[in-house]
Amino acid sequence: MSACHEYQSFQSRREFLAKSAMGLGAMALGSLINPSKAFGATSMLNNGGGILGNPHFAPKAKRIIYMFQSGAPSQIDLFDPKPLLRKMNGEELPASVRGEQRLTGMTAGQTSFPLAGSLFDFKQHGQSGHWISNLMPHTAKVADDLCFVKSMYTEAINHDPAVTFIQTGSQLPGRPSIGAWLSYGLGTDNENLPSFVVLITKGKQGQPLYSRSWGSGFLPAQHQGVQFRSGKDPVLYLNNPDGVSKLDRRRQLDHLKQLQEMQAAQIKDPEIDARIAQYEMAFRMQSSVPDVVDLSDEPEHIFEMYGEDSRKPGTYAANCLLARKLAEKGVKFIQLFHQGWDHHGGLPNAIKLQAKETDQASAALLMDLKQRGMLDDTLLIWGGEFGRTSYSQGKLTVDNYGRDHHPRCFTTWMAGAGVKPGFSFGATDDFGYNIARDPVHIHDFQATVLHLLGIDHERLTYRFQGRRFRLTDVHGEVVKDILA
Repeated sequence: MSACHEYQSFQSRREFLAKSAMGLGAMALGSLINPSKAFGATSMLNNGGGILGNPHFAPKAKRIIYMFQSGAPSQIDLFDPKPLLRKMNGEELPASVRGEQRLTGMTAGQTSFPLAGSLFDFKQHGQSGHWISNLMPHTAKVADDLCFVKSMYTEAINHDPAVTFIQTGSQLPGRPSIGAWLSYGLGTDNENLPSFVVLITKGKQGQPLYSRSWGSGFLPAQHQGVQFRSGKDPVLYLNNPDGVSKLDRRRQLDHLKQLQEMQAAQIKDPEIDARIAQYEMAFRMQSSVPDVVDLSDEPEHIFEMYGEDSRKPGTYAANCLLARKLAEKGVKFIQLFHQGWDHHGGLPNAIKLQAKETDQASAALLMDLKQRGMLDDTLLIWGGEFGRTSYSQGKLTVDNYGRDHHPRCFTTWMAGAGVKPGFSFGATDDFGYNIARDPVHIHDFQATVLHLLGIDHERLTYRFQGRRFRLTDVHGEVVKDILA
């Protein structure tokens, strides 16, 4: 043995640790931070287990916060003023305007379709001149950051298929939701939290919400949205039962993983790997979730910005604040659901309540992200599943009216990464009944959202039952005119 080899074989433990400190230190650091970033990820949106590895092209957005207003807000009373409706209030909707559109069972039996002008005043705001009603004073303050799409349309005429359509790309249940597609394609930016989180306003009544709206469909189960709730257990069944320690749980999962890997090797079922991934995520979330849902360290001025409701867990305002924290932690898709916008009757009073619950917090979320430098790489979306009719459902009075479902046209706003601020795209006719220019189909909207995250919607596919599926089914075009 050479003198060199002899020396190396007898070096002390102290010498070994001294010479390898940098290597061990780097390994320790890598275990504390996101390993996918620490060990060689180079893209803006690292793969984190995503099937694409990297986006198809440079993304504008790193994450999405989608504030879904379930029940369909009335665009005519919020963002799409129609002076002609006020002028012709009570007169019949012209047959030439209505055309052959099918109606819901709630107004199909009406013999009269009186036009209902909005009871709310509209003003132009900011340099953009966006028209916003007095129901949304806080949203009006951020008008120059908003990109309105006023020519959205859908084929779905009832709530459940319409919500399913805008969330999954199909009116029929069983398809993956948009958040699941993003998780599947791009993976995660934080291995200790889900890439897709769902927040539902607590205690609201309205059209029911079903888990398929944030489900994974035929994609591996680990890509489904994880619902965070207010209260002691933010994620159901996450905590260990009484008498089971963290070490016990770790040992149990290790043994379970060994058994499942043996089973996976035999029958080649990808759902086994998905189940292992979910168990491991749940274990990591035991430490990460309590920290991220704790709002007690937020300063007073932040609560004042979001409104008094932000102090009450489970409210829309508190969920908007929590969405910002989740975005800071690297959650890629955050979906807020707020029910109660289904105003077939008594709309003037009901919509006031909805606006009061959502207006300040929605605007605050935008401002909060902006002041933290996060709006540049965060895409905000606000909107429902379809619009409301310009005629009154039921009896029209001086101070009361209702509006039925209207799939032909509705309004959505977007803000932040990759979209033009202070911009309005598309228009409806003077009756607010048909699209006058630049129609945007649900699949166009979905293709645009994927594009902002660096994804070609035609290339993110999954083979199932002999066919390659995608979020936009067989059509959809990116709305390039709204891109910054």
